[in-house]
Amino acid sequence: MDGTTWGIFAIIIIYLLGMVAVGLYYMKKNSSTGDYYLGGRKLGPIVTAMSAEASDMSSWLLMGLPGAVYLAGTGEAWIAVGLLIGTILNWYIVSARLRKYTIVAGNSLTIPSFFKNRYRDHKNIIKIVSASIIAVFFTVYTASAFSSGAKLFATLFSNSASGDENYNQVYVIGLIVAAVVILVYTFMGGFKAVCTTDLIQGLMMIVAILSVPVLAYAILTFDTSFSSALAAKGVEQPAQFLNFFVNGDGTPVSAVSIISNLAWGLGYFGMPHILVRFMAVKSNEEIKKSRKIAVVWVIISLTASCLIGLIARGYLTAQLDDATSESVFIRTIQQIFSGNGVLIFIGGIFLCGILAAIMSTADSQLLVTASAVSEDLYKGAVKKNASEKSSLLVGKIAVAVVAVIAFFIALNPKSSIMGLVSDAWAGFGSAFGPVVLLALFWKRSTLSGAISGMATGALTVIIWDYIPLVNGQTLYAATNLYSLVVGFGLALIVNVIVSLLSKKPSKEIMDEFDSIKNIEV
Repeated sequence: MDGTTWGIFAIIIIYLLGMVAVGLYYMKKNSSTGDYYLGGRKLGPIVTAMSAEASDMSSWLLMGLPGAVYLAGTGEAWIAVGLLIGTILNWYIVSARLRKYTIVAGNSLTIPSFFKNRYRDHKNIIKIVSASIIAVFFTVYTASAFSSGAKLFATLFSNSASGDENYNQVYVIGLIVAAVVILVYTFMGGFKAVCTTDLIQGLMMIVAILSVPVLAYAILTFDTSFSSALAAKGVEQPAQFLNFFVNGDGTPVSAVSIISNLAWGLGYFGMPHILVRFMAVKSNEEIKKSRKIAVVWVIISLTASCLIGLIARGYLTAQLDDATSESVFIRTIQQIFSGNGVLIFIGGIFLCGILAAIMSTADSQLLVTASAVSEDLYKGAVKKNASEKSSLLVGKIAVAVVAVIAFFIALNPKSSIMGLVSDAWAGFGSAFGPVVLLALFWKRSTLSGAISGMATGALTVIIWDYIPLVNGQTLYAATNLYSLVVGFGLALIVNVIVSLLSKKPSKEIMDEFDSIKNIEV
């Protein structure tokens, strides 16, 4: 490695050691499962907002989305529009009511526990089903984060192009480093450590994502226009490249594509690692403050992410293809900040912003998986009278197991970050989204309806994305329609129909539902 690479490497190592130190600090402050999984419900507004959004805006924000926009132009930005709408609706409709309802419904620590308490499921069926779904889809989601960390290391520290032997070797080393560091501080520190690191990581992400496109654009347009720069880099129709309704190749963006991309917003209603932040807030007044911070953060970050892809298309000297497009932000930073020691230092900090995006999501996913396994599967089905100590131990073992499985899923250097995130997002959005909304806002919703809808959503995504049913193709490949659209819609319909055909909820459940709006907790 040259001096520049060694400088960046040193900065990244210091950052990683800092995250581990946070885990060590909080390790002795967790005296109960409530502390480990929800931080004792004592989060303030800034930490809540930044933790929720840093957990949400994973590596795809700085790698997957800019890469897609880099290749296809502004036509890919509909995903950002859908996510913004989903974020606003989730914070303004779901957050406060979910927090109150989870407290009133048996002080639920997890989303599966809330479902169980909401519907009075004494057999724990919904708890076990939902916890199993969390374990499956979060393993895939965590794999996307590990893959992102590995691609960051491989892009920075290998001397070869993607797919070469040296690149693959460095990719595996990066994968090991990313997995171990995330695992260590999550394992030790629990929810407080995760939220504290998320706050730090969220701030780093916003600095990096704002600064880099501004600097690149300023350098690029110093002596030429942006359109001219795009044309010089092979974009035949710059105006079309910047048109929301036209793909990079000049073809119109289809209605199916727009619907599919906007549908990403539906996923928010079913994301356990985001919903659990709402449950952990100190008060409803704090939620009002949190949502303002969160919405502003999302508007800025999504806009900047799209701009990175657009500007880099004209700025980067070396053009990227399908295999390398997800490294667009990394390569832009490298090109801007190569040179003297000060520039290298700044570039290293910005690259840590990418690492922050990766880690802030993976740690949350691991923690939610741990809570699902220990609180919902272990205490819910295996040992109902389990002690706090044994439950915490099972949760930590679950963290390790999920991390190992995710590691092996991510071993392929050619794995798509956007593809892995897309599958997990659809799975959670379809399985949990309709259940969460109906549980919170429809008193006629029943246990059988919730279970049926949940199973329908999860199975629809699996069938749609993975089983070749049309001439050897999956339904997604045949239609280009995102599975979340179909899964969410079918799950909602099934939940409503089965609920209406089922016996009405008990008076106890109905009264509890009605009491939520008048309770201040």
